[in-house]
Amino acid sequence: MAHGTLPQRILILGCWGQVGRALQLVLGPRATVIPWDKSQCDLTHLPLELDRFAQAIQTLKPDVIINGAAYTAVDRAEEEPELAQQINGTALQSLAQLAHRCGATLVHISTDYVFNGFGHRPYGETDAPDPLGIYGRSKLAGEKAIVAEGCDRYLILRTAWVYSEYDRPNFLKTMVRLGQEREVLQVVADQVGSPTWARDIAEVIAALMVRIHQDPSLSGIYHYSNSGVASWYDFAVAIFEEAIAAGWSLKLKQLIPIATEDYPTPAQRPAYSVLNCHKVRQVLQFTPPHWHQSLRQAITQLPKP
Repeated sequence: MAHGTLPQRILILGCWGQVGRALQLVLGPRATVIPWDKSQCDLTHLPLELDRFAQAIQTLKPDVIINGAAYTAVDRAEEEPELAQQINGTALQSLAQLAHRCGATLVHISTDYVFNGFGHRPYGETDAPDPLGIYGRSKLAGEKAIVAEGCDRYLILRTAWVYSEYDRPNFLKTMVRLGQEREVLQVVADQVGSPTWARDIAEVIAALMVRIHQDPSLSGIYHYSNSGVASWYDFAVAIFEEAIAAGWSLKLKQLIPIATEDYPTPAQRPAYSVLNCHKVRQVLQFTPPHWHQSLRQAITQLPKP
């Protein structure tokens, strides 16, 4: 999908997250990838360690800085608003300043949670954000910090319902584990979105990096998710069908759809999280794969016990 030459020195923050690991897989054969985890850049301390981090950046001379690090504990964020704001918002101001200073393209992964989910049509990049909770507000603050810094080249990629085969907490891994442990499961059926494979996100980031490197005017906010729409219940049904087809032995006998009100959480979730991906389709001239197609591929990558 990515036609052209990738920038050759790419620093990935949050390298062991779902998208961070997928990015290493996708970018590694084509560029010099510098993976950094929390021990090398802890966003909770970034303003205090700005000089040290700036010196390291100047030594590395990356062409691209990809921020795959984030505070993603949506419910816990309601109890830790300052920490969520620091990692997802305040730290992005420092990252944007550093990227601008060293002339690197800044890539940041954002979320559908910047919208309230009250709508009934896919959200586009120009729709007004209105986050419901602390997590969404902190992610929106990070977006605003990047735009305000005025970087020459940047990419903010909003995505949704991210899952992967990697050993990190995500819906796919959780469902497969619970399907091996329990005979009956309840899954919310009135929240709607587009399940999105981390590998597909990495491929799109690579392709957009090429285009923005060629034409900085393409910098900005983009939406990307796999195509198609599902509820969490629909997604779970598909996971178990594909897992059985792939040879997994499951204990599960019954999957019960429930309403959001039957599964209360500290943070309110958007009921409708479908993103309009027309802009990325137009710029890259491609159609995102259907979520069920990507799910089938992801399950083949899951290590069996």
